[in-house]
Amino acid sequence: MITFRDVTKTYEDGTTAVRDFSLDIYKGEFFVLIGPSGCGKTTMLKMINRLHTVSDGDILIDGKSINEHNIHELRWNIGYVLQQIALFPHMTIEENIAIVPELKAWKKEDIKKRVDELLELVGLDPSIYKNRKPSELSGGQQQRVGVARALAADPPIILMDEPFSALDPLSREQLQQDFLKLKEKIQKTIVFVTHDMKEALTLGDRICLMKDGEMVQVGTAEEFLKHPKNDFVKSFIGRKQSVFHLMLEDVVQELTWVEGVESAVAIDGQSTLADALELLQVHDAVTVTGANRTIGVLTRQNVLQFLYKRNLEGGTVA
Repeated sequence: MITFRDVTKTYEDGTTAVRDFSLDIYKGEFFVLIGPSGCGKTTMLKMINRLHTVSDGDILIDGKSINEHNIHELRWNIGYVLQQIALFPHMTIEENIAIVPELKAWKKEDIKKRVDELLELVGLDPSIYKNRKPSELSGGQQQRVGVARALAADPPIILMDEPFSALDPLSREQLQQDFLKLKEKIQKTIVFVTHDMKEALTLGDRICLMKDGEMVQVGTAEEFLKHPKNDFVKSFIGRKQSVFHLMLEDVVQELTWVEGVESAVAIDGQSTLADALELLQVHDAVTVTGANRTIGVLTRQNVLQFLYKRNLEGGTVA
């Protein structure tokens, strides 16, 4: 879907933000760019919709160079969500969401229908919110409107630049959980920038950790937690010791229990967390059994939450 081919970005002052970067982001993938401040992750994002120009190399969307696209059409077909959502203050929520469909000359009735659909999708009742102004909404509600606006013209690609980082911790965690559900419904290719490893592990199908404009490691959350490439990756995750040898009968006592989730795949409580992670590569959920009864259900989500909590507490490394 999106291909970075030997991409370098050097600014006029001589600063090289990204150097010789090659990467494939797949259709329908939630792809996270993460790294310390100044590592080039936001520059990477902004080169996709040509807010920043590529100095060398090329970026392709569906095999076609972004430089071959009309710049306005390129941006209309890429949704963009920022940390500071920048809704137009004197326009209603409906008018804010309708901007790109209007630019694309949609019919008025189609735009109204789309606005209602999207507000419902992001958890805001259109009868209550569409005629309000941005100042009448909380920060979390404004971010939901920002997501709705990015989806308005049904673009295949969504770019998100630290969209939740300005929110309070409770609002941020709620939006992360809601977005996990939303991403399954919208089926878009999403490129998401964050500096928060927990957020990356929670949301990303794959993660790219950057340092000094270069790729350090790309992989799934499980691959980062289980096989960090080097000490920089380990330190960025915050991991000090391995927990993968722990028996599942001990692990499930600390897991968030998942109501209503069933699994035909079972694993004995005497098995290790590493064994369970292998099964979770191919199954959505795994039942942990002991003494002829179910003692827990593992999902990718609750295992990652457990691992990250242990990392922060300084748990054990393999």
